[in-house]
Amino acid sequence: MKKINLTIDGSKISVDEGTAVLEAAKQAKVRIPTLCHYEGLENYGACRLCVVEIEGRRNLPASCVTPVQEGMVVRTNTARLREARKELLKLILASHPADCKTCEKHGRCELQNLSYEFGIRDFGCRMHDKRHFIDETSPSIKRDLDKCILCGRCVRVCRDVQSVSVYDFANRGCASIVTPALCKNMSETNCVACGQCTIVCPTGALSETDSVEEVWALLKSGKRAVVQVAPAIRVSIGELFGCAPGTLVKGKLVTALKRLGFNEVFDTNFGADLTIMEEASELVEAVKEGKTHLASSCCPAWINFVEEFYPDLLPHLSTCKSPHQMVGALVKTYYAEKLGKKREDIAVVSIMPCTAKKYEIKRKELKGDVDAVLTTRELARMIKEVGLELNDLPESEFDAPFGITTGAGAIFGASGGVTEAALRTAAELITGKPHERIEFKEVRGFGNVRETELVIGGKKLKIAVAQTLGGARKLLEEIRSGRKTYNFVEVMACPGGCIGGGGQPIPVRESRQKVIEARAKAIYDLDASLPLRRSIDNPAIKQLYKEFLGKPSSKKSKEILHTSYKARKAYGV
Repeated sequence: MKKINLTIDGSKISVDEGTAVLEAAKQAKVRIPTLCHYEGLENYGACRLCVVEIEGRRNLPASCVTPVQEGMVVRTNTARLREARKELLKLILASHPADCKTCEKHGRCELQNLSYEFGIRDFGCRMHDKRHFIDETSPSIKRDLDKCILCGRCVRVCRDVQSVSVYDFANRGCASIVTPALCKNMSETNCVACGQCTIVCPTGALSETDSVEEVWALLKSGKRAVVQVAPAIRVSIGELFGCAPGTLVKGKLVTALKRLGFNEVFDTNFGADLTIMEEASELVEAVKEGKTHLASSCCPAWINFVEEFYPDLLPHLSTCKSPHQMVGALVKTYYAEKLGKKREDIAVVSIMPCTAKKYEIKRKELKGDVDAVLTTRELARMIKEVGLELNDLPESEFDAPFGITTGAGAIFGASGGVTEAALRTAAELITGKPHERIEFKEVRGFGNVRETELVIGGKKLKIAVAQTLGGARKLLEEIRSGRKTYNFVEVMACPGGCIGGGGQPIPVRESRQKVIEARAKAIYDLDASLPLRRSIDNPAIKQLYKEFLGKPSSKKSKEILHTSYKARKAYGV
């Protein structure tokens, strides 16, 4: 590709032709403030905070939508620019509420941080009450129109990355808003609850539905309080306590949950191992019968997406419940029997990287397995509320029996992890003996759609892995048209899988992709360090089948661990 030479703040650099000035500045290690720009989304040029001076031009162009030119001389830090950016911030703040200290994004709000950096303490006339509207009709996502700054990030991520297109701009001028079509409530839309809009929103206009008070109430209800932790949480929650992305805080997190008042702390990795036993059995059976397109059902936003947009492909979904729902179902049956308690005497809370799990637990066919879901961000707030310093806590172990897990369960948190975990067990079921391979790195990575073929025990397996729902749509169109066939399909709705989930910590200054990659590395490192790496080798899983379930896909397994899906109408749970 042709290289373009330019000068930014006195430094000469060379970048690819077509590069935006903003991106060129990043390569030169020059930070230009912006609000509407977001890594991975189409540049929009709405907020104008990224304006720069270009020699020979009188105007101040937005650097995110201005391509570099040969010999261009750019200045990013002048008195004129500082004053222009400060006035732009004041205009945005004039239509923004002043309740920063009680906002969900307080301390991590990009608008708040920029205002502080520019020394804005008094921004005069306020006009925000003309748009006052809060929508809490969704089980997963809360909208506060007061705090919207019209940056368009949610519009672009929902349309361009997830291909769902819930949001768009409406009205004109001062009356402009971002809203679902016809100004409907979220409960009336085709939102799949992935929560990616809450990740990219720079203010508190979009956030997860808050379940913290609900969980505090469960903890003092007199019920036996059981909590489980998803694989992705242990490599991400540390970021909210000052740790580098990918820092493993598993033992400290267990201690924190105990001190919050939970009676047992279980590992959703156990549910992941159990899911593999059931899904791998389904896969082996499908291979024997020559069936195609068995699709994993672990991601609830993916399930919502199929139900909403591809209901004709529902028969290809695995009937397995997601891992945390399996653990919840077993806690209220198998474990309740061991304790001599009724299911209604036990409260199950799931700590998830996902906002769609909040919707999932309210589904009629799943209601009752799990009582409440907290995102990573919500749990961090609870830990801070009681004054615990996560980094200073001692290490503790998960409780038995649902704390005994394998590396296969751990990698569920990354895109491709479900497939790799399934292959580790399916290979043994197909060949009748432990397979020589543990790792199937062909399915790892960050491409939106990844395909591979494997030969195991003389059987050729065609595999497809997708991340993001935009990737899923491309894949499903190929399947629906008959152009592609697969033996196994994995879809995770969020970039990178659960490690990039809608309930995860929100990177403010770091590259989100680099944060996701750091979390993924930590998960795979954890897998490699464990003595057991196949779900089929988990002794607690073997004991569960021996004592309670019989075998994978048995009548009892089907009754407790499996479900069914059907076309839905908006949020009709």
